[in-house]
Amino acid sequence: MSFQTVGKSVLRKDGFDKVTGRSRYIDDLVLPDMIYGATVRSPIARGKLRGISFEDKIPWSDITVVTAKDLPGPNCIAHITTDQQCLVSDQINHVAEPIALLAHADVFLLEKAKRNLKLDIKELPGVFSIEESLSTKDVIWGTDNTFKSILIEKGNVETAFSKADYIFEDEYSTGAQEQLYIETNGIVAIANPAEGVTVWGSMQCPYYIHKALITLFKLPKDKVRVIQMETGGGFGGKEDYPSVLACHAALLSWKSGKPVKMIYDRVEDIEATTKRHPSRTRHKTAITKTGKLLAMEIEFILDGGAYVTMSPVVLSRGSIHAAGPYNCPNIRIEAKAVATNFPPYGAFRGFGAPQSFFALERHLDNVAVKLGITPEEIRKTNFVKEGDLTATGQIIREKVDMTGLLETVLKKAEYHKKVERFREENKKGNIKRGIGFSAFMHGAGFTGSGEAFLASVAAVEVTAKGRVRVLASSTDIGQGARTVFAQIAASSLNIDVDSIDIPHPDTSIVPNSGPTVASRTTMVVGKLVESACEQLKLTLIQSEFLKTPYSPDEFTEACSKYISKFGSLKVFNQYKQPEFIKWDDQTYKGDAYGTFTWAVYLAEISVDTRTFETKVENFVAAQEVGKVVNPMLAEGQIQGGVIQGIGYTLSEKLVNDKGRILNNRMTNYIIPTAEDVPNVEVIFTEVPYSYGPSGAKGIGELPMNGVAPAILNAVQAATGISVNTIPMLPENLMTAALGVN
Repeated sequence: MSFQTVGKSVLRKDGFDKVTGRSRYIDDLVLPDMIYGATVRSPIARGKLRGISFEDKIPWSDITVVTAKDLPGPNCIAHITTDQQCLVSDQINHVAEPIALLAHADVFLLEKAKRNLKLDIKELPGVFSIEESLSTKDVIWGTDNTFKSILIEKGNVETAFSKADYIFEDEYSTGAQEQLYIETNGIVAIANPAEGVTVWGSMQCPYYIHKALITLFKLPKDKVRVIQMETGGGFGGKEDYPSVLACHAALLSWKSGKPVKMIYDRVEDIEATTKRHPSRTRHKTAITKTGKLLAMEIEFILDGGAYVTMSPVVLSRGSIHAAGPYNCPNIRIEAKAVATNFPPYGAFRGFGAPQSFFALERHLDNVAVKLGITPEEIRKTNFVKEGDLTATGQIIREKVDMTGLLETVLKKAEYHKKVERFREENKKGNIKRGIGFSAFMHGAGFTGSGEAFLASVAAVEVTAKGRVRVLASSTDIGQGARTVFAQIAASSLNIDVDSIDIPHPDTSIVPNSGPTVASRTTMVVGKLVESACEQLKLTLIQSEFLKTPYSPDEFTEACSKYISKFGSLKVFNQYKQPEFIKWDDQTYKGDAYGTFTWAVYLAEISVDTRTFETKVENFVAAQEVGKVVNPMLAEGQIQGGVIQGIGYTLSEKLVNDKGRILNNRMTNYIIPTAEDVPNVEVIFTEVPYSYGPSGAKGIGELPMNGVAPAILNAVQAATGISVNTIPMLPENLMTAALGVN
């Protein structure tokens, strides 16, 4: 009997507990004698902290207070760098920067105490835009406000521009975006010098938190334990920020001697935590009369906020993807991440690629209009194929059929018929309809040498009763990682998926399989799980306790005999980078990713020219993803990403006043509701990747990359108006229609 479940929509491993309320989230955790923590934050974006005073009306002796002078180790949150302060000691660099921590059993007294702790601050001029940062009039980080610079070059751009039939230039920009996970950030901590630090929390990357706590408390690795609770969404927003909150909760516990719980409310979560990086991209393109790309010169700038956090790696992915799925012989990409006095920007699904793809795919439609050719023609003329070179000089070693994906989408949407029909219908009435598309890809796994540097480890072990435990630090934050791991293990071992257990990551139990980011969980860690299962099965066979083929009962019996004789059976597997991957971190040349997923997305929209409201009426998403492990989960990933992309494009505008977010709640930060969601037709094609489990690649980030340009390309088709900035609110479209700057 075959228990091959890869490719089938098996039930989620966490589904029953979630729908019955058995799942335990961080706010469900209550420990004996637990008290509650709160954060006192800066009301200004930039300044000097001259002092802290305590009003007499509060019983301060009953309240645990932590400031920068109480830190047991260096005043930093260890991310990629250590520039981010744990608590302000002198220099304030953004609104909502933490200055002091308070804890008490009475949350109402705690709130009064926050209001009666007075800050003596000298305000300084802030830097609030990419342009201000680049000018270096005020230097707020390093010597020139630059966190990271990247140069990618291929061919000879200057020669190509001198021979071009046409040269087109334009500028594109994207705004910040809040992840708005359902569950806000939360941590419970127990910390003391004798036993070390233990934290439970809502998180994506337990070993990131582990590193931050080790650094702050100057403790050995075995004195810090990090445990993931059930997590209500992340989308990148719980990649690096939980390290901040874990350090804060642990500091309060360290000083008070009691367990401390810190749960942000929605306002604090939006004000203080990371967002998607705003961007500005300038394209200069050399092209022939027939639409053949000769050269692409791209300037890609990200607003990084006050501290480095994830900006260098977000910039890397965004710049590497900036030239898209096209075979252009001459490319120069100059990229920077710069400092401003906003809260640090960080990880968000897509990780820089949505910003650069928005610019590229809008630009190609604009170029097509100016050339008098169709958006379809300019793509088909330039699509990359097997054997071509990317911007970094990476050889495409796999079969790539972008033209086939495009034709599939156009056929499914009845594109050509609708283009003609809409052209006639739009001559009358106030509702204008349009259809547009975008083509893109996404590199699966960490960029360049990142996976080799991580050297991730996963393990599987069996019990005497034949149950299999998959041990990895990869977290399930709603995307279905536990289910996918179970399917991979069950298929490899030919046993029932219900015989696979996937415990919540706990750094005292699971090896470091790397962070749950970068579309790597299924492809990279899933492959480690698959290989470990194969080795476990081989061990049982070589011991002669297991004969092939075998039934689940025979597998159980073999496990029992092996453990009875040898004591345990646990197999570890560590990532080894495929030999073909060659990457230079200094020159940004070589194999940026082991593989890419490829996609074409199409949006059908309507615009009411009385209100300038844009509505997405229908959406088609086609992608090649290697092998689909769980079709239902995969389809949900794509549909969810499309919906997030609609919000990013049409409604999610963060309003700032000198660094303070004014729309810091769900009543005025507008995300799509059920009424805003169109039918999303999802199409998968499969070209198995030999270094992924059963051929699977990563897909989680892919859908964010192509939604925004598809929608605005459709708006241009409907109205003739070219909008190069998102979010595009009705007033933005109206302003563009009226030609007002």
